[in-house]
Amino acid sequence: MQITKRNVDLRVNDSLMRVYVAAPKAAGNYPGILFYSDIYQLGSPMIRLANYLAGYGYVVAAPEIFHRIEPVGLVIEPDDLGRMRGNDDARRIPVADYDADCLAVIEFLKKESSVSPGKIATLGFCIGGHLAFRAAFQSEIKAAVCCYPTGIPSGKLGKGVADTIKRVSEIKGEMLIVLGTLDPHIPENDRNILIEALAQASVPHQVFLYEAEHTFMRDDGYRYDAAATTSAWSEIVPFLEHIFAD
Repeated sequence: MQITKRNVDLRVNDSLMRVYVAAPKAAGNYPGILFYSDIYQLGSPMIRLANYLAGYGYVVAAPEIFHRIEPVGLVIEPDDLGRMRGNDDARRIPVADYDADCLAVIEFLKKESSVSPGKIATLGFCIGGHLAFRAAFQSEIKAAVCCYPTGIPSGKLGKGVADTIKRVSEIKGEMLIVLGTLDPHIPENDRNILIEALAQASVPHQVFLYEAEHTFMRDDGYRYDAAATTSAWSEIVPFLEHIFAD
């Protein structure tokens, strides 16, 4: 499916938040996806992932997660300095601000004429996986795909301690979690805590484990695993199709 690409600007608490929007070219109504990047924001690897998803028939809206402290359009380089910068940015933002951004993009999708009413999901990577998990607390989110989400059991997200793991029972939609067993940022104990919390809260969920490292779906790094990425997408695409089958 061919897609269109554009940037829109949303104001959140007087901060300009750029949102990259990829959508099917053909006129019609499609489910909306709140798409979260990793700490490097919207560089080429994340844009390719957003475009890929849009090509399956989704209106994908990807906000710049550090818009309050970084210039509009800033892409952080995925090197040692960039990693330090991205992690520092992440730590400086109050969790409440991340939540406000979430609500703003949901409202944008609800108002988009090409988005089918009542059909919104979320998908994210790394810190974006954690943000997608939190987005699932909102009643509009029918499903969340969280790819190697960091910091959920520990509450590591932004300034202060995130209460994410304590609020799992608020999730009303379905969850799909993608994890790498070689990922030092989400060790086995954290994986087990996350999975057990979903089970205890009776949240419908699927968990897919791959013998892969952190950020294995990012195609510009040494940890990229094409086979694991293809396998993960082969689960994600039917999962979202199932969610929006009606």
